[in-house]
Amino acid sequence: MPATLWIAPTRTFCTMVTYGRWMPVTTLHRPAHRDALTHLEDAFRRGDLITVFGRCTVEYDGRASSSLGSGDRLILLKPDGSALVHTDEGRTPVNWQPPGCDHFASVRDGRLRVRSVRRSPDELLDVRFERVHHLVTYDVTDPDDLDLQGSEADLKAHVLDHPERIDAGFEPIATERETAAGPMDVFGEDDDGRPVVVELKRRRVGPDAVGQLRRYVDALGRELGDGAEIRGILVAPSVTDRAAALLEREGLEFVALDPTTGRPPIDDASAE
Repeated sequence: MPATLWIAPTRTFCTMVTYGRWMPVTTLHRPAHRDALTHLEDAFRRGDLITVFGRCTVEYDGRASSSLGSGDRLILLKPDGSALVHTDEGRTPVNWQPPGCDHFASVRDGRLRVRSVRRSPDELLDVRFERVHHLVTYDVTDPDDLDLQGSEADLKAHVLDHPERIDAGFEPIATERETAAGPMDVFGEDDDGRPVVVELKRRRVGPDAVGQLRRYVDALGRELGDGAEIRGILVAPSVTDRAAALLEREGLEFVALDPTTGRPPIDDASAE
């Protein structure tokens, strides 16, 4: 009679070397649904690449409707908002969502629910896991973005020396100004006298950086009161598609600056 080996649920954090750099990777083996939910939500905020393998059902509603009964499937969730559902056969996903979608996770009725939502047109991919066999999150920031040599301190110096690169008429007033949400990188005013919160990042960033900026803006709003109109500007070499969509949704702004030069990054194609 064949023996069955049962492996207790585990969590592993490791790094992989790729393109000469370390890539943070978190692996969960047979996690409880609540543990999986916590790591999915963190990964969504960071803009990680995510794979989830487990026993699940799949429902799609949009241009048409489809339903897949319970089975073992691999779900791939990309930072650009795309989602793919694979089985153990063929190279084509059995369900998918295009870039620009939003990913959500929750635990309902004893199942881990992962949804990929497209706003226009309205489409919903709804995956409900009975069991999660394996969950992995990868920090897949393009290594080209990490070739930038400048630090956040360099970027801050460029902004203070050339505030017009943030916005015409922008005047820095303070750095590391404290708020209830923590210190702001740069605080100032625009030429209309509106408070401006500037959050600096030396590398390509995802939705997590947008959330951080949002918290500073909200904290300053509570401090100033009286319905103060506050601008929030994220400064980084680039942002992910999901971060760009979140910035627009939150009414926040983005300025692309290379921390080495303090100028907009040079696109390879335009430089040729």
